[in-house]
This record gives sequence, structure tokens and C-alpha cells, in this order.
Amino acid sequence: MKLGIDEYGHLSSPLHRWDPRCKFIGLMALVFAFSFVRDLRMLPAMVVVTSAIYIVSKLPVSFMLTRLRYPSFFLLVVVLLLPFVSGHTIVMSLGPLDLRQEGLVAVLLIATRFLSILTVGLVLFGTAPFLTTIKSMRALGLPVILTDMALLSFRYLHEIGDDLHRMETSMRLRGFHERRFSKHGLGILAWLGGSILVRSYERSEWVYKAMILRGYGNAGRQQDEFRASSRDIIALGVTLLTAVGFVAGDILI
Repeated sequence: MKLGIDEYGHLSSPLHRWDPRCKFIGLMALVFAFSFVRDLRMLPAMVVVTSAIYIVSKLPVSFMLTRLRYPSFFLLVVVLLLPFVSGHTIVMSLGPLDLRQEGLVAVLLIATRFLSILTVGLVLFGTAPFLTTIKSMRALGLPVILTDMALLSFRYLHEIGDDLHRMETSMRLRGFHERRFSKHGLGILAWLGGSILVRSYERSEWVYKAMILRGYGNAGRQQDEFRASSRDIIALGVTLLTAVGFVAGDILI
């Protein structure tokens, strides 16, 4: 399993060259500002800002579409259900179903914020190697234990995915057909899930013991390797002002 969230971290764009600490603060501020928006009139500005950020990042469109594919299933459920169950103002009747205005407004708000926040998050983690992003979070004061857990989780998700792929291949070669629904098939899938959990637990113990033997936890304070230029600070200021503008605009409008 290859998540590939940082496979384009080597590109050269203004966002790739932006100091990781400033980028993390600025884009996270935008994410929280987007989540605050409640007024429909703010949505076009949100789409424009999100599109501009993605264009400046020079990330391929395919990168975004691939990563948004699975989260969009949740959004699809909301889009299909909410207009018919939320609100009281009926705008159209489709047989026994009533299309409601409040539900349509809620769907538009949720969908726009959902896609904008995910896109900005993809830009944040896709415009630098994941290790660099983790180091920037540590430089900003995030506890070492949390950054190490995030890095190890990201690293070993790939290993767990590879184990799962090998086990599924082995099962298929032995005649197991996962699309056939049966009690026997469910039992095998339950065994597969339990086996993956046990292997993950055992691997976590091996990794922890290996880290302890190599002196994990005894290292001195690391030097800050990031240096923010005046351009980085200006870009951060502009991004923060944009985030504040969304929050203030939603309040005042």
C-alpha cells in the first residue's frame, strides 16, 4: 500500500519553497477559517482561494482527484440524503420525497467546505517530504512523542498494507473468492483482520525494542534547521490575513 501523500514533494513551486513552519501555520489557519464559514456568499471566495493555492503548488490534478476519491464517498451520502431530510421549506416533490431548501443550502456549504479543506490539506502535506513536515511540527513545539508517533504510523501503514496485499494474494491462490458472501468467507476475512492486528502489535514491539537499543529518548536537543526569510514571513502574513478575512466576513455579513 503506497499512500504517496508526498510523492510530489520534490517539485519546485512557491509553496514547495515556503518555509515549512510558516506553511503549516498559514494553511492550518486557512483550514480553520474555512470550517468557520456559514454564509453562502463566502463560498465563491473560498473556492477562488483554494483553487489559487492548488495552482500555485503545481501539483497535478490527478494527485488531488486520486486522494479525494475515497473521502468523497462520505460526501456523496450527505448529498443524496440531506436535501430530503433537513428543513421545512419544500421546493420540489419527487414522488414521495420532498426536496427541501434548507437541506440544499446545507449540502452546498458542507460540500464546498469539505473539498476546500481537504484540498488545502493535500497541498500542506504534498508540497514537502513528510519527514520535513513532521520536523516543522516539532520545531513549532509539538511534543516529540506525538511527532514520532505520526511518523511511525505513516511509515508502518505501508508495511501493514504490504502484508495485507501478500496475504490476500496467498488466499486467492488457494482458491478464496472474497466476493462470494458466505459464513465460511466471513470467518476467513475475520481471521485475516485478526492476523493483521496481531502482526501489527508484534511489529510495534520489535520496533520499540530496536529504538530503545539504539538510544531512543536519550538524544539531546536538536538544532532548528529551518530559516524563514522575509518572503516567508510576508507570505505567512498574507495567508493569516486571508484567514482572518474569511472569519470576519462571515461574522459581518
